[in-house]
Amino acid sequence: MEAGSKKTYAPGECYDYQLLIRHILESPRVYSPDREIVYRDQFRMTYRDFFERTGRLAGALAGLGVGFGDTVCVFDYDSHRYLECFFAIPMMGAVLHTQNWRFSPEQILYTMNHAGAKVVLIHADFLPLLEPLLDKLTTAEKFILITDDGHIPASAISFDGEYETLLAGAGPDYDFPEFDERTKATTFYTTGTTGLPKGVYFSHRQLVLHTQAGIISQGAFESVCRFRSNDVYMPLTPMFHVHAWGVPYGATLMGAKQVYPGRYEPETILRLIAEEQVTYSHCVPTVLQMVLGHPSAATADLSRWKVIIGGARLNKGLALAAMEKGIQIYASYGMSETCPLATRANLKYHMLGRPPQELVDTLIMTGLPAPFVYVRLFDPEGREVANDGVSTGEVCLRAPWLTQAYWKDPKRTAELWRDGWLHTGDIGYINPEGYLQITDRIKDVIKTGGEWVSSLDLENLMSQHEAVSESAAIGIPDAKWGERPLMVVVVKPGYENRVSETQLREFLVQAAKDGKIPRYGVPDAVRIVEAIPKTSVGKINKIQLRKLFT
Repeated sequence: MEAGSKKTYAPGECYDYQLLIRHILESPRVYSPDREIVYRDQFRMTYRDFFERTGRLAGALAGLGVGFGDTVCVFDYDSHRYLECFFAIPMMGAVLHTQNWRFSPEQILYTMNHAGAKVVLIHADFLPLLEPLLDKLTTAEKFILITDDGHIPASAISFDGEYETLLAGAGPDYDFPEFDERTKATTFYTTGTTGLPKGVYFSHRQLVLHTQAGIISQGAFESVCRFRSNDVYMPLTPMFHVHAWGVPYGATLMGAKQVYPGRYEPETILRLIAEEQVTYSHCVPTVLQMVLGHPSAATADLSRWKVIIGGARLNKGLALAAMEKGIQIYASYGMSETCPLATRANLKYHMLGRPPQELVDTLIMTGLPAPFVYVRLFDPEGREVANDGVSTGEVCLRAPWLTQAYWKDPKRTAELWRDGWLHTGDIGYINPEGYLQITDRIKDVIKTGGEWVSSLDLENLMSQHEAVSESAAIGIPDAKWGERPLMVVVVKPGYENRVSETQLREFLVQAAKDGKIPRYGVPDAVRIVEAIPKTSVGKINKIQLRKLFT
């Protein structure tokens, strides 16, 4: 099938059904055209409106010269507009580049040029990020301004239109073409410990299959955080980050009510949960800690809220604190390269019916493979590791939606894909029940005296101290042992003068006496800090921590 072509079918010739993102919209057209999609307290529309606006956006972009295979870069908060871009841009046969606006200016410039962005949609708040880079952009030709209030700010950028004005001037009935399901649909960039950001990309086929598997894993399988069409969905993972974990596609397919919070402000998030009856969200641990730590959370009714935690380990302390508020919570695992779904901590049949607090050690595990996902552990020599709950190896994956390569980067692609398996760079074990537990990143594991200490295990233990809000364990150089663990801790408000670094270390000494960690795993020191540095997607930045403490 030629790119963007319209095929004519002869009598008796079957329809060549391609797994395209456009087909996701057929179910909500029938099931729930009048359900709502909400943006903060500023905008409200039905799915009927959404279908129309998606057509208008495609028409407006086509009017600016966007064609098949062109890349469109988007800078925006989590919004109804972003959802429209999730569909309209790839449905045209163009490529959606979700720009991480938390990147450094150098990273933003590199990723835009590397992706070949032709048209840029940018929220007014992010203009100061882009304006200094304007004369260094090599492919960007057109710029569309996004605003919440319609105000057009003074800017060095010459805009080719304002988002709402362009939509108003375009027709609602854009004729979306059909094309091969393996057509590139989206791209974005992920950072590593060294080197330039790496571009991952996904086809229509991969995104449709990922959407189906996500719905099956949380709708068909019994789940603490079951997600179905009668839920009210609010993402708390940025839409620039792995398509907000792909859940907006699933929520749209089911026709669920969707609520987009814009900037992540705890008070706004808590208000939207109450006013819009939000029942389902996903986020990294730091976002949930931010919400639960806000004064308004003390009186908020969160008993309907289901929260999936990914991006970093869900520690036991945070899980129990959420459960005390009535939140249903469990862990999920994936990475940018995996689109991202790999595993979820669903319960097995014999575990059902028990209180969540009794199952917390299972619910915080990395989890069971999602449908169509193969998980294997390999040692450094490439030998498969036994699933005995003890033996560790590198987590390697196969699934239909894993990125096929790093964009224009064959060297790092060869490191990612070896022997037909995607190598995650994570170390873990699988217990006899089949549950995966990540114990560390290969680059973060602490090697002391020839033994490995899991930084994630140390952090999980530290999280259970009543005074601890957040913690991070790193290895620091040691002349005798090679490395020794150091624990960095943020204490809860009110505990600043009630707990000492020595007392926190004694908590871990007692954990070693109780057999929870080996004695050589007890950090030599605990340091209380005001804040722990984070990456652009809210994960603990251990690279920065090691720079601060070594």
